[in-house]
Amino acid sequence: MTNKCVRALGLSSGGLDSILAALILKDQGIDVTWITFKTPFFSPKSAIQASKQNNIPIQVEDITDIYMEMLKNPPAGYGKNMNPCMDCHALMFAQAGAVMEKEGFDFLFSGEVAGQRPMSQTKNSMNYVAKNSGFKGHILRPLSARLFPETPMEKEGLVDRERLLDISGRSRKTQIALAEKMGVTRYPAPAGGCLLTDKGFSKRLRDLMDVQKKYDTRDLYLLSHGRHLRLAPDTRIVVGRTKAENHEISKLYDSQKDIRLRHARLPGPLTIMPGGGNEEMVRLAASICAGYTKADPGLPTQVVVQFRKKEEIITVPVLKAVDLKDRISYL
Repeated sequence: MTNKCVRALGLSSGGLDSILAALILKDQGIDVTWITFKTPFFSPKSAIQASKQNNIPIQVEDITDIYMEMLKNPPAGYGKNMNPCMDCHALMFAQAGAVMEKEGFDFLFSGEVAGQRPMSQTKNSMNYVAKNSGFKGHILRPLSARLFPETPMEKEGLVDRERLLDISGRSRKTQIALAEKMGVTRYPAPAGGCLLTDKGFSKRLRDLMDVQKKYDTRDLYLLSHGRHLRLAPDTRIVVGRTKAENHEISKLYDSQKDIRLRHARLPGPLTIMPGGGNEEMVRLAASICAGYTKADPGLPTQVVVQFRKKEEIITVPVLKAVDLKDRISYL
């Protein structure tokens, strides 16, 4: 091992593997920092929590814009839904690599385990990620390092290869035992964490990208909440399903762009029409909004329509969305 101060920048999801990878390097006296990424599809919350619990500094980078460019046509394709796992990891390492060069870190690392995930963590896919990130030769995976050829960091004595591991496969017994040995008691249960692996979310996103085509970051965050109904190629509505969802939708509501609807008298969902719409679409949306209340189907009822500072009450028939499936798309 070298006597110089070695600095490593690690990709962190906040999960157990990320934590162990960082602690293994810290145990060698390496100065470890994490970087984690934010988009509408995955959150940095777990990584930030892990940072606090394990006293490892962290940087958070919002990569939404560059991520969306990649997502339109990922070179390695999608997984089962709209998850571009291999190109996602390559992009993250590319972004981390830029930070590494700018801030003088010696190498990058992650908590990836060979064979743990069938698409993104095979040896071939991990080699693909390293190559396409532009930082092959600068990436260390401490939990599986001894299953791979020796890296330049090991050859140069920045890292002691004998103190790295050779974990492979989907079993987590080795990691759990190591966590107990290292005193790691708090870590989240393993989970995908990425909305792009969800079939329903992917359908909504595909609709936004292929049908609507014009959208902004707020539209991407909205995909996580409520019912989404496509009324026309340029018009959709988001209907809350619970009080909590109404609250989240309300936070994403843009009073300067969106139309907001609610029943005039009865409790029911908050409905918004992102980007607005013409009078026909507003009336249809109002009828559907009323259909999710206890108002009598088919009978006229009153709905409050709000746009900017203007508010009016319109009378529309109560319609159930399920009865309009030949006219609208239920996303």
